[in-house]
Amino acid sequence: MTEKVQGPASYFPSIEAKYGQPMQHWFDQIATMLDRPHMQIVSFLKETHAMGHGHANAIVAHQLAQKKKGA
Repeated sequence: MTEKVQGPASYFPSIEAKYGQPMQHWFDQIATMLDRPHMQIVSFLKETHAMGHGHANAIVAHQLAQKKKGA
């Protein structure tokens, strides 16, 4: 039995469906910005890509958590 995906990654299927790009595309868009404040990166996705707040927040939260794990 597989566990249900929780947290920011639970948004990924709907992000891919709504914006027509794989998650790696969005991760690449913010890769050079991960040293900036969380909300500044969220604002970038919202303003530049017309992304909803929840979706943008999920992408940023996931990538910042991944960065923290690697640190």
